[in-house]
Amino acid sequence: MRFTRLHKIVLVLSALAGIAYGTWVAADTQSPDNAGDDLPTLDTIGTRASMQRPHESLPDELTIVPVVKPGEYFVPPKIEDLDDSKYSDEVRLGRNIFINTQEYAKRYVGNGMNCSNCHLQEGRKPHAAPLWAAYPMYPMYRDKSRQVISFQERLQDCFRFSMNGMAPTLDSREIEALTVYAQWLSTGIPVGTIMPGRGFARIDKSEDPSPFNGAVHYKQYCASCHGDNLEGKKFTNREGYMFPPLAGPDSYNKGAGMYKVKTCAGFVKANMPLGKSNVLSDDEALDVCVHIFMQDRPWDPRKGMFMSIFMPVTEG
Repeated sequence: MRFTRLHKIVLVLSALAGIAYGTWVAADTQSPDNAGDDLPTLDTIGTRASMQRPHESLPDELTIVPVVKPGEYFVPPKIEDLDDSKYSDEVRLGRNIFINTQEYAKRYVGNGMNCSNCHLQEGRKPHAAPLWAAYPMYPMYRDKSRQVISFQERLQDCFRFSMNGMAPTLDSREIEALTVYAQWLSTGIPVGTIMPGRGFARIDKSEDPSPFNGAVHYKQYCASCHGDNLEGKKFTNREGYMFPPLAGPDSYNKGAGMYKVKTCAGFVKANMPLGKSNVLSDDEALDVCVHIFMQDRPWDPRKGMFMSIFMPVTEG
């Protein structure tokens, strides 16, 4: 008799656990990890500011602070102005890691890229995801993880996806130095300030992107630096890439923000060909990035090889 009651209790508990698990799976599949754009442009920044605290709007006076004059961009401090303090040494280390990640953070990198490949001019260039515009906005709610994260946690994601490597621990030397470097670049910007030049350029399409047109535009504007096969160009006298790979085993993986066509197009529009901006139209930038999107690259580590091949990231 006792065994029968125990057996019934176990069956009831098992049923409840199954219902709970099914509800969780249903909710999880309705909110994909890759929803939204991880590097918002100025057209979406108002919404992002209100999402810094889930389900809570920030006061208007905290969302925009006039740090620079209209039409101008923030100018971060110069590395030459650093003194001989321990803080300055940490800034210099962070800068070294940022511009030469292959050497200074090699143990966490799984491809041939450096942080400065996407965040141009040492993380200073407007509309190339400058660090000085990103750091003051954290902690921030992020669609990708569906939670509020710190700047340090955002750096971990960069290593995991853009660098196709392993996330350093939050107390690692690399994370600490990169955080100090970003904080130093944003000197003078109040916390929560939305800065012009943050993220990438705004993109508005007038027609569906064409991978065929993209291949033509890529050959015209991009192949001379990144190669006909999109796998970059290496230095002839030392290790590493002179121009980073946009596809292949040494490029970013399918979980990276740059894998999204619209994010890629915002970067290309504002920064490519190198040293120029707004050479390509919005539609041409989208075409190029669809061409890049269709190339082989490492899979999304959250999904594994099978899921990354047959369930690619959707465009937010």
